[in-house]
Amino acid sequence: MSAAKMVFIGFGKYARADKIYAIEPITGEDRGHGRRTLVWVDGIAEPIVASRTEQTILEDMAEATAVVADVRRRRGRAVSQHPQLFEE
Repeated sequence: MSAAKMVFIGFGKYARADKIYAIEPITGEDRGHGRRTLVWVDGIAEPIVASRTEQTILEDMAEATAVVADVRRRRGRAVSQHPQLFEE
């Protein structure tokens, strides 16, 4: 099972951190209230319009990656500390 973390992209929209593959700030006249960043998510054809800036989304993605890495590290430690739990 994956320990992927959801990233808030604004207005009740979330995406899995490990599925976001591109972020583009909206500039010029296209940028406005609730239109800060385009977020491309694996499996969704069109980018999602996010109300948060690319920097805050990137920060949340970095935090999510750190959380997942910590969970995986702990799971690895649990396996090595208790190998009898996984013996047949």
